[in-house]
Amino acid sequence: MRASRWSGWNPWRGLAGLPREMWVLASATLVNRSGSMVLAFFVLYLTRDVGLSIRTAGLMVLVYGGGALVAAPVAGRLADRFGPIRVMRISLVASGLVMLAFPAARTLPTIAVLTLALAITAESFRPANLTIVGDLVAPGQRKPAFALNRLAINLGMSVGPALGGVLAGISFRWIFLVDGGTSLLSGAILALSTFPPHRRAPRELEDSIAPRLAGSAHHDPRLLYFLAAMFPISFVFFQHISTMPVYLVRDLKIPEAVYGLLFTLNTLLIVFLEVGINTATAHWPHRRTLALGAALCGLGFGSLAWARDVWQVAATVVVWTFGEMLIFPGMADYLTDIAPEARRGEYMGLSQMMMGLAFMLGPWAGLQILASRGPYELWLLMLALGLAAALLMLRLRGSGHGAVETEVPLPTTAPSTEP
Repeated sequence: MRASRWSGWNPWRGLAGLPREMWVLASATLVNRSGSMVLAFFVLYLTRDVGLSIRTAGLMVLVYGGGALVAAPVAGRLADRFGPIRVMRISLVASGLVMLAFPAARTLPTIAVLTLALAITAESFRPANLTIVGDLVAPGQRKPAFALNRLAINLGMSVGPALGGVLAGISFRWIFLVDGGTSLLSGAILALSTFPPHRRAPRELEDSIAPRLAGSAHHDPRLLYFLAAMFPISFVFFQHISTMPVYLVRDLKIPEAVYGLLFTLNTLLIVFLEVGINTATAHWPHRRTLALGAALCGLGFGSLAWARDVWQVAATVVVWTFGEMLIFPGMADYLTDIAPEARRGEYMGLSQMMMGLAFMLGPWAGLQILASRGPYELWLLMLALGLAAALLMLRLRGSGHGAVETEVPLPTTAPSTEP
């Protein structure tokens, strides 16, 4: 009876049946994210340890976003051509080495160069990481697989920022050393693991369909509309790495360690609830999932306009975390549905390019608004953008649940491009 009750309440029961390779991937992601803290404390590091102004720190975030903007589509195409696992291995090792070198940079030009290098190496991981789910699982397993991937990310993130808050009190340099070390360890796990061949068309079929697929991602109206709809909510979401920490620590006088614990609250909610939420909403049309997620993100960040203590701030974190749990697995699932199998990496890369554009402009613009207009106007703008994104998501095309018919059916087995 006791076991039966636990089975009914098991928040991860939707993960049953996923292949071994998904668990290896999740393990490597967990290791990497357990040390992930650089971005969460990047603005604080630049302003408090290096001594840059808020506007200059915002410019460095802009540089990072620019690097991500360039890296994402290139990494997506490389994942299609050479396989996503190979791209992830290189990304983890290269970004780990850049983070280990970062504390030595003390001049603005050197910081800018290393920020750009970190963006290119670290952000190349994301399109490949999203692409591989289509290689490893059947369509009916995609949402649980994406949820497992985010479970690993957020379980690690429940440790990383909290640990980062402690390390920041000792020395900001430790943040880069720990983050870089876990990236290298994660890369080693993937390097020592075996994965099935990357599923792509045989050379002769690829040559025959190349003219039909040329430019297909850029000319797919469903993708273009989706990218336009995801930009405003991504703009809102990335305030958590720029204006949110500055507002909480500088204006509300919340200690850095407590700020780190707010990230822990966010990630623990995701760890215990996201799989169940996505299992329960698996039959929802994409437009419903994404619109509700965008609205909750906007409401959560917008409510910071009225938050005055740590408990009120924690309540806003809960609201936008529920939005995050819906919108990010939903985005990946929708893109996997509408993308031709041989171009999944390209579609994921273009979506991550749009995320990079939002990362480049959102934190920078948010810091400028915070400095010139103040927090009240800033958070009201985030509320408006979130609700606008929700309205756009309600009009998604091809938003039925399940696989969307692609232009060119490709075989599920093909010669390997992996070693």
